[in-house]
Amino acid sequence: MALYTTDLLILGSGPAGYTAGIYAARAGIKVMIVSGNQEGGQLTMTASIENFPGFEDISGYELMDKMKQQAIKLGVEFVNDYIVEVDFSNRPFVCSSENGHSYKARAIIVATGSSAKWLNIESEKKYLGYGVSACATCDGFFYRGRTVAVIGGGNSAVAEALYLATLADKVILVHRRNQLRADKILQDRVLNNKKIVVEWNSVVEEILGQDEPKKVTGIKIKNVETDVVKEVALDGVFVAVGHKPNTDIFKGNLVLDSKGYIVTHENSSQTDVDGVFAAGDVKDPKYKQAVISAGSGAMAAMDAVEFLDNE
Repeated sequence: MALYTTDLLILGSGPAGYTAGIYAARAGIKVMIVSGNQEGGQLTMTASIENFPGFEDISGYELMDKMKQQAIKLGVEFVNDYIVEVDFSNRPFVCSSENGHSYKARAIIVATGSSAKWLNIESEKKYLGYGVSACATCDGFFYRGRTVAVIGGGNSAVAEALYLATLADKVILVHRRNQLRADKILQDRVLNNKKIVVEWNSVVEEILGQDEPKKVTGIKIKNVETDVVKEVALDGVFVAVGHKPNTDIFKGNLVLDSKGYIVTHENSSQTDVDGVFAAGDVKDPKYKQAVISAGSGAMAAMDAVEFLDNE
């Protein structure tokens, strides 16, 4: 068990965390990044990214590795570990990891991101990244002229279906109820879009595919009212049943909103605890884009540097 001490501790290694590290290190602050449970964050699951400025086509893993190497080159210390407990009652703040290590810091940036909610079926895991995605904006381009399914019935699912309808030939929206939960204006757009077909009262029982080459070929859906099961041929599945911010360990330590996202001061990354800042998807229930998370990380770093300089 080790004790690490630093000026600024960044929790999370996605675009927000790495960008925060880059900005803080350039300001001459001693910085340490603790990776979290998924080094590189959700973006590493995206096979190809074409909407991050400066990169025409790059894998999520490669983009995050470039950010990591840039941060390390600037002097950021990186630890592959996962924080399970925090104590923000006194400074320096103390964080404890699953490996039994302790981390002390004068300031902290929480950039632990959010996790897509999944269907929790075995075939979903098997084809994740091979036709199964949780981000239409990230991966929809690859299904131009093809058939895809969107799973869900809320605003996120309906928005993804509408977006995919601009690219795909056909979008199948699978919803377990007989009425969408999305805003009325979005419902109207979906129901009036000739490219979108809604499978009402239905759930996905299995995602079908092949191994060579590995790809999705269809889904097996069940009508929850009639118990009738049918197979639908398609090329991609987008799971849109919501996101959950990774904030469980901050309950009772930071103010969270009703959905679990960290609350920050207006026009600031400062949380309700002086010296603790938040950046990226952990405080953003709306946009969930890598470039926006990166910008949020830069803001948090600037706020943290100002806080430390003013001491």
